[in-house]
Amino acid sequence: MDAKKHILTSKGMQALQDELQELKVVTRKEIAQKIKEAREQGDLSENAEYDAAKDEQRAIEARIEELEKIIKNAEVISEDNMDSDVVNIGSTVTFYDAEFDEELTYRIVGSTESNILNGLISNECPLGAALIGSRIGETVNVEGPEGVSQYKILNITRPEM
Repeated sequence: MDAKKHILTSKGMQALQDELQELKVVTRKEIAQKIKEAREQGDLSENAEYDAAKDEQRAIEARIEELEKIIKNAEVISEDNMDSDVVNIGSTVTFYDAEFDEELTYRIVGSTESNILNGLISNECPLGAALIGSRIGETVNVEGPEGVSQYKILNITRPEM
């Protein structure tokens, strides 16, 4: 079975690599120190600090494994050569939501990077998928649970390299 390809922007890839480095170099040492200190307290069978440190160690190792898998299976989208007139992964799109009479701005990223609270939407979500390939002035329709929503593309920008 092939592993899922993780589409990332170069900024997203760098963030994952930075997190992985931090976990391997700094966090692992901190956890090892906590375990060592807990062991020095004696009986491990009733040592809550030891149990907590071991749980934290398991969580960190799981995250390291997850990050390594994502990075190994990542496809970094080169944003250099992309047409800035067309929405694509890496584009920041400002559009008008007619239903709520508001302008919204989101950056289209791969699903691994998406975080709607930080203005990052996935290319796989209905809105992101509908925006991909559109141009300024076009209106896109997005099918949702409440029916069809319309969004007019107002601006498209690319990140500064």
